[in-house]
Amino acid sequence: MTPDVPAPGGVPALRLTVLVGEQDGWHHRPLYAEIVHRARAAGLAGASVFRGIEGFGAGSVVHTQRLLSLSEELPVAIVVVDAEERVRGFLPQLDELLAGGGLVTLDRCEMIAHRAPGAGGPDAGRPGGGEGGRG
Repeated sequence: MTPDVPAPGGVPALRLTVLVGEQDGWHHRPLYAEIVHRARAAGLAGASVFRGIEGFGAGSVVHTQRLLSLSEELPVAIVVVDAEERVRGFLPQLDELLAGGGLVTLDRCEMIAHRAPGAGGPDAGRPGGGEGGRG
């Protein structure tokens, strides 16, 4: 399998990863939650949030769950995988949300959706359609 040829059953997609701090907020709501809700409202296939156990960012301060005093500002990654045009259409919303800082990465990937028999939903046939992850 080469990078430009999808695996059998796979479709080309774009993975969006947004890295922020756990305590970053948007109008009294966690920033990661706002991004997930906006991704849903934009019709993206799905979004997942992963809490890091240790990391540092632009300020070079290491935040870790091992030190109680720093355990509230752990790194958080929000990951979305969908068709490239859908992900790129969502980027202007991130410009607004990340005005206070954050990092966005985009990676070409291929998506192979595994669904239980009878699962799916109205978008199950499109790249990234259906339930988009597990939630």
